[in-house]
Amino acid sequence: MDWDGHGTAIHPNIIMEQMPTLVYSAGGDEKKESLIDHVLETPSYGWQDYDGHLITPTAKQLFKEFCSRLNIARTKKNWLSSLSWFKVLVLIPCLFIFLFHYFNFYLLGIAFLYSMVIMGTHGTIWYHRYCTHRAYTFSNRFWRFITSNLTISIIPEEIYVISHHVHHAKSDQPGDPYNARAGFLYCFLADVNHQSVSSHLTADEYARVLRMMDHTGAMLNTYSQYQKWGSVVNPAWALSGWLLNWGFWGVTFYLIGGPALVFCLFGAAGFWAIGVRTFNYEGHGKGKDKHRDGSDFNKKDLSINQIWPGYVAGEWHNNHHLFPSSARSGFLNYQLDLAWCYIRLLSLIGAVSSYHDSKKLFLSKFRQPYIDSKKIT
Repeated sequence: MDWDGHGTAIHPNIIMEQMPTLVYSAGGDEKKESLIDHVLETPSYGWQDYDGHLITPTAKQLFKEFCSRLNIARTKKNWLSSLSWFKVLVLIPCLFIFLFHYFNFYLLGIAFLYSMVIMGTHGTIWYHRYCTHRAYTFSNRFWRFITSNLTISIIPEEIYVISHHVHHAKSDQPGDPYNARAGFLYCFLADVNHQSVSSHLTADEYARVLRMMDHTGAMLNTYSQYQKWGSVVNPAWALSGWLLNWGFWGVTFYLIGGPALVFCLFGAAGFWAIGVRTFNYEGHGKGKDKHRDGSDFNKKDLSINQIWPGYVAGEWHNNHHLFPSSARSGFLNYQLDLAWCYIRLLSLIGAVSSYHDSKKLFLSKFRQPYIDSKKIT
């Protein structure tokens, strides 16, 4: 059993029980099909061939798909992906303005801390452990709002959350939206090419998808709005939230350190926005089995624990794939988990009402048997 923040026994797979049932019976047929198989928009090159093998598209195919899905002139249903990359395109000039106009080593250190540690840890806290896996619950909406806006907003929750459920269901298999076996570009361009929600969901399927997002605080579209915009989140809500978030942090940084700090930190956020798109390729061994004995206990996929993302963002990825619903993934003594430190702090002050912590289960089920086996040999 797993344990929550108040000593209540929790099954390690409780998060899957909390999620919507992703199985339905089509047309009265006894054969059941999983919604997870088609909840994402299939790329033009497909996920797999007729024999079920992974399709590895060429760079030309990937860039063609990328451009097509960013083209809002082709269809306004591309608005969310376009908005996500528009943010990146705005942030990149901020980085260059900082480097060529305001640069000093003091600000460089601040930029490093903000992009590598603060942005990275917030991504783990908010997008990964809360929005996707519901590893903890907030006591009220105030703390949820504060946590969601701790940093400059870049990644839309919808793009992250829905596709990440598919990633866990099909990790390193055909249909995994950022399958490392298909190469670096396949992962790097995945947020546009592979992570958009399907535009062909039925009303019943869409209702189930809403349950993946209904705890995040986002304003969600009705089914008719979804058919019009091709998204789960409401465009007006997404646009206003982005502008308010950037406006608040822009003014705050300016009051603290003037334009130098504004361009420093917005530029750092742009650096993070590019770098984070490389993580799943690296975090899954670049498509190869790089599991290490005594460190990576989950052998069902290619995920590995890495020191750098572990220390700067609390992302001990193999541990996470072993216990995805855990609010802590740094299970061993040397595995610093800053995201867990934040969640635990909020729990101590009453801002988090409960959480799932799988450390005891990990130690008893995996770590201790491994230690015992070494003693025998």
